[in-house]
Amino acid sequence: MKRILFILFAISIVIGSVYNLMLADKEAEHSKGLYNGEESVEVSGTVPLSVNVGDKAPDFELKTLDGKQVRLSDYRGERVLLNFWSTWCPPCRQEMPDMQQFFQDKDPVILAVNLTDTEVNQKTVREFIEEFGVTFPVLLDEKAKVSQLYRIQPIPTTYFIDAEGKIRYKAFGALTYEQMIQEYEKLSETSK
Repeated sequence: MKRILFILFAISIVIGSVYNLMLADKEAEHSKGLYNGEESVEVSGTVPLSVNVGDKAPDFELKTLDGKQVRLSDYRGERVLLNFWSTWCPPCRQEMPDMQQFFQDKDPVILAVNLTDTEVNQKTVREFIEEFGVTFPVLLDEKAKVSQLYRIQPIPTTYFIDAEGKIRYKAFGALTYEQMIQEYEKLSETSK
């Protein structure tokens, strides 16, 4: 059993490393050496070099598993939990039950962006959704455009966005139910 877990862990590390290398190559193409170290710099008019707490969350449009088009800006005026994840990611699998429970208990806006370009196929994503009983919107980032826009490196990565569209908290790694509640409630305080 330990050997199987070790092998699965090693495979996920290799896949994550390959994904990060691919993302770094794409990022290098976009940035062409521009970086000021403190602020986001717009490259090609749309791609920030970083997305940080206090920044306006970059808008995007993706399809859900059901084929519905969803834009982040459709939720302006509401607090949003924006989560980037993949089915093969152990921490993503760990946090998904807590995220579903949080959704059921608090009825927040959750946009779960699947890094579909790293998946075997969409069937894998559907099976994951069924396995974990996910009922919040799952968006498909099939060409890695949104994960590049947000400069996603580790997954899961979660952004808590306030009603004005500003990023108020950014988390790397799996969040617990309690952390989700705590950060989501802080969004109410910043909107007052």
